[in-house]
Amino acid sequence: MTPLKTTASVDAACSPNSSGLRKDSINAWSYLCVLVFGYIGVYLCRKNLSVAVPLIREAFHATKEQVGRVASAGTLAYALGKMTLGPVIDRLGGRLCFVFSLAFVGIFGVLGGFSSSLTALACIYALNRFSGAAAWGSMVKQTPAWFSAKNLALAMGVLSLSYVLGGAASVALAGQISYLTNQNWRLILGIPSAFIFVICILCGILLPKNKNKINYNSATESQGFDWKLVKNLFLLKSFWAVLALSFTLTLIRETFNDWTVDYIKTQASEHLSIQVAAFLSTPFDLCGAAGILFIGVIFGRLNDKQRSYMLSILLLMLTVLLLSLPHIANLGMTKLVPAIGLVGFLALGPYSLLAGYYSVKIRGSQCAATVAGIVDSVGYIAGILAGFAFGWVLDHGGYTLGFQMLAFLSFLSAGIVFFLKESANPIIS
Repeated sequence: MTPLKTTASVDAACSPNSSGLRKDSINAWSYLCVLVFGYIGVYLCRKNLSVAVPLIREAFHATKEQVGRVASAGTLAYALGKMTLGPVIDRLGGRLCFVFSLAFVGIFGVLGGFSSSLTALACIYALNRFSGAAAWGSMVKQTPAWFSAKNLALAMGVLSLSYVLGGAASVALAGQISYLTNQNWRLILGIPSAFIFVICILCGILLPKNKNKINYNSATESQGFDWKLVKNLFLLKSFWAVLALSFTLTLIRETFNDWTVDYIKTQASEHLSIQVAAFLSTPFDLCGAAGILFIGVIFGRLNDKQRSYMLSILLLMLTVLLLSLPHIANLGMTKLVPAIGLVGFLALGPYSLLAGYYSVKIRGSQCAATVAGIVDSVGYIAGILAGFAFGWVLDHGGYTLGFQMLAFLSFLSAGIVFFLKESANPIIS
């Protein structure tokens, strides 16, 4: 591939894009905040399932593995959506697809509360997740047009805060709904849709139109989506490394998303309420947000080799911590909850780079949604195992065996990061 010219890159970074928006401006950061706010809405109708899991198990007299199949069905649909909707986003534009994604997530969120069986819930939740699959790619598609190369990693880091803050907000809201409705799982699933409908309207009003394209003044970066840019992806070692990391780190992340509330309730006394367990699980997301910002700030100051070493160290630390969690749990909640927070810090920082920064770096902004979709879909194929397979492990070997398996994945990831050195898009090197 012909490298982009440095002078063109600098000019593009310092001048307004084709739609007149000056990069790195206050408006650019404001639009980024709107996207973050919008994606939080997606999570309000997504992670609330984890709070409802113990109540759904009781209502349907189901095992953990059976309830885990609902999460797995949603993850499979999410992966399919990521794979298929990326090219649609690249062709139709990020803003339009983002608004429609929010609307359909809200609709299926309401319908989930009316489910008459686990099978019905699994189908509706799968449609919910499929609709939400378009949201992230839509954001990644819009963001490069608003920021220069030097700030793109930080901007993507801020964008990644949306799913971390969204996870925390969803669990907190669902926990409060549980308290106010006497632990009614149907209302826990349905009420958050009211919030996302409001958010959807606000995003439609506030997000700028026609801000998805970048003019790099280079023949190698023509306007519009081009399949030729995707054709040689699988010849790049860095792309394969990103896919592998997406598989391993998504499995770790989704396991904690699906099972942290249940784990805390299992380790605590029987009198611990769902609301309190949900609250105690939020450090995973909140500390994960700190890890994402840490990565975003530091990443732009390092070269590729230094980045690999930093990521490897963080993942090795995560490996040790995961192996230690069963022992830490024996020391009580005051030790376990901060440890869960540290897991979030160490895991979500590296994870946030994959479908954001590296998805743009590999092939530029024109097919950013497509690349991000492929990366995410591979990850969420692994994330399916966080539902029924991890539930099976818990039923047979408990959380000790489960954390040992996650530690192995973290250790493996610490070696894979050294294949990320190759740069296929010099504009954001």
